[in-house]
Amino acid sequence: MLSLEHPDRINVSFDDHRLVANAGLLLPAILALRLGLGEVVERYLDLSNAPGRANTGDKLLTLVASALAGGDCIVDADALRSGGTARVLGWVVKAPSTLGTFLRSFRWGHVRQLDRVSRELLARAWAAGAGPGEDPLTIDLDSTICETYGLAKEGARQHGYTGQRGYHPLLAVAAGTGDVLMCRLRKGRANTARGAAHFLRETVGRVRHAGATGQLTMRADSGFYNHAIVALCRKAKVRFSITVRQHQTLRNLIEAIPEEEWTPIPYWMDGAADVAETVYTPFQSKPEAAPVRLIVRRVKPTPGSQMALFATYSYHCCITDRDGDTLYLEADHRRHAEIENAIRDLKYGVGLNHLPSGRFPANAAWLAVQVMAHNLARWTGRIGLGEQLATTKTLRRRFFSLAGRLTRQARRLTLHLPHNWPWQNQFSNALARLRALPLPS
Repeated sequence: MLSLEHPDRINVSFDDHRLVANAGLLLPAILALRLGLGEVVERYLDLSNAPGRANTGDKLLTLVASALAGGDCIVDADALRSGGTARVLGWVVKAPSTLGTFLRSFRWGHVRQLDRVSRELLARAWAAGAGPGEDPLTIDLDSTICETYGLAKEGARQHGYTGQRGYHPLLAVAAGTGDVLMCRLRKGRANTARGAAHFLRETVGRVRHAGATGQLTMRADSGFYNHAIVALCRKAKVRFSITVRQHQTLRNLIEAIPEEEWTPIPYWMDGAADVAETVYTPFQSKPEAAPVRLIVRRVKPTPGSQMALFATYSYHCCITDRDGDTLYLEADHRRHAEIENAIRDLKYGVGLNHLPSGRFPANAAWLAVQVMAHNLARWTGRIGLGEQLATTKTLRRRFFSLAGRLTRQARRLTLHLPHNWPWQNQFSNALARLRALPLPS
């Protein structure tokens, strides 16, 4: 065991070119290589005559690696150029100034090319073992606010419906795994359901292309209670479960449910929550309107709260065309809230909490990069480590942020990692599994 030394007596010198910061990025770097991410970017992303058109694969991979290392600004990518880190990653790490020029070269058409890149990346990852295959897949649809400050960002200069200034992206997330299946940046003032039907259509096409052959189900909150979305689900043979916006007619229907049809469910207050079901026809003014199941949960107000003075119950309803037990479907619909974990991981695990450019397309490209980094972390955990829901921060603390040192012997590099690291066996096993994946043909 090394003897202890007082911190004041330790000399500091930044002079070792063999040290590797974030040496554990070797794991997602190998996975990116096996999925051919750089090659897919070079194939589908064409910036034409823009200043940032050269070496697009290396530039995007640098941004992805920086996000996995905890960088939430363009300048944070400079940390990857220290010591021997770039030699571990396997691509040319670009300078922050080059990355800024790259992002500012984007127009909306180029952002759509990145959609093609992420579509192909999803298909390759699922083919490598990260996908659902023939199993049913639930798609959670939601939006979030990415708050910004000041008036210098295109599309985020006015306050949105929440009173915050920022962007309002759409997200589709695979339930149970947290994979972000699709993303789309929108202006901050965009209505929640704006473009959602077209977005969902693309998402369904994407997961089918990626190899999901089982039954698809879409879950969403009341912001997506929209005729166009329901009509698309029926046309695409996607089951749906959507929270209903309440109005007086619906309230009268709920209150007409006989008392004996309410079934108690577990709740933190004994006997305070029940579930029942009835039939309801949403969007009755539309020609193709059809009756569906209306599942209702009623909850007694917390004793002593203001609501207890005016109401006996609060009601929470969803419409669905799914088959199955009422209690199971109601509980499953509430699990839609798990999408917030994926959104939180995008904002605080990678760099979505900060949109760095004043240009809208550059920020849309930044969103796409953060989604790729998020998914690469999830796939590294699932394929390499066998962990279904490890967050990016957990993976970074245990694996990605490892300090290392490069040595050369017999013309072969060795990456030395800390002795007695608590998760060294998991790291070694993940490294072997990821290296066993075939290279793209």
